[in-house]
Amino acid sequence: MIIDTQKLQKAVIENKKNHGFNTTDVKFELLLLYGEVNELFQAWLKDDHDNINEELADVAIFLLGISEMLGSDLGEDIVKKLKINAKRKYTDGKKIEG
Repeated sequence: MIIDTQKLQKAVIENKKNHGFNTTDVKFELLLLYGEVNELFQAWLKDDHDNINEELADVAIFLLGISEMLGSDLGEDIVKKLKINAKRKYTDGKKIEG
C-alpha cells in the first residue's frame, strides 16, 4: 500500500493545532524530534517491541510535521533520495567518491 504523505502531513498539523501544539517553530520541533529518537533508542535497548513501534511512529509523526511546516512533501523527498542513493557506489558500506 502506498501512503499519501501529503495527507498525513496535513493530518499531523491538524492534530497539533487541535491540541494547541507548536505548528510554526521548526527549531523547537527538531529538538522534540531528538527526544523522540532517544525514546526509540531506549525502547530498542530494552527490546520492548511494542514501544519500539510506538516510538517509530512518533519519530515519523515529527518528521511529517516538520516537512509540512517547511512546505515539503516527505514522501516525494524520500523517493528522490532513494533514486540518488541507488546510483551511488559503496564498498563495505562506505560511499565511493567520484
